[in-house]
Amino acid sequence: MPPTVLVLGGIASVQFGAAIATTLFDEFGAAGTSTLRIVLAALILMAVWRPNIRGLSREAWKVVVIFGLTLGAMNFAFYESLDRIPLGTAVTIEFLGPLGVALALSRKASHVGLALLAAAGIVLVTHPWDGGANAAGVALAMTAGACWAAYILIAQRASGLFSGSDGVTIAMAVAAVMMLVPGLLDGGTALFTPQALVLGAGVALLSSVIPYSLETEALRRMDARVFGVLMSLEPAVGALAGFLLIDQRLGVPELAGIVLVVLASIGVTRTAAAEV
Repeated sequence: MPPTVLVLGGIASVQFGAAIATTLFDEFGAAGTSTLRIVLAALILMAVWRPNIRGLSREAWKVVVIFGLTLGAMNFAFYESLDRIPLGTAVTIEFLGPLGVALALSRKASHVGLALLAAAGIVLVTHPWDGGANAAGVALAMTAGACWAAYILIAQRASGLFSGSDGVTIAMAVAAVMMLVPGLLDGGTALFTPQALVLGAGVALLSSVIPYSLETEALRRMDARVFGVLMSLEPAVGALAGFLLIDQRLGVPELAGIVLVVLASIGVTRTAAAEV
């Protein structure tokens, strides 16, 4: 299968998994659903990759614990935002995290224009002139974006301390432990029913296990910059998933804002190639 198809499949899996997850909020709560996803994803990854934790240095443990806490906070904040604002809006705002990292690491003056383009997109998505999107939802999506930015930087550090998939697998286990308390407070004993475990496993596969596996395989076979351009489509796919699965209809300003953020991300990724 071509690597481009793998990346697009991973993106679709994440976003459609998020759309499906929102349908579980009424029964398990946003935090409860997030906990189901993370805990079951951690169990699946631990069973598949069987990470070696013997002999890890103090530095490695420090990095992987921070990695896991960041991962847990990112997922918690994102799911809580989905409980308040549409999926396409939440993904677009959250995407400012990786976009901000790319801009911060850039040495090109032209990227100032792309940053302004992204900012204009966020204004259109949140449309503050008419009361705007739910303020708490926007703040939570921004928090998820900040965690995503930190996740990128910490993952780079972890890649030098762990072999293969050990780092992200152990980090997922740390995130699972972190999410137990808020998840149980939100979902209660309903999280232990067979129905919850089956639905949670489905969301975990769609949102974590499948996309991680597809993207890892794609990166082995394609240029990282091409991968970055394709990943820029995340907000658009999120809006599509929200429309198709949960009937979230965005207006023209929101759709235009998503397009601007996608274009800014593609522009940053493509022009950054000239710096290498």
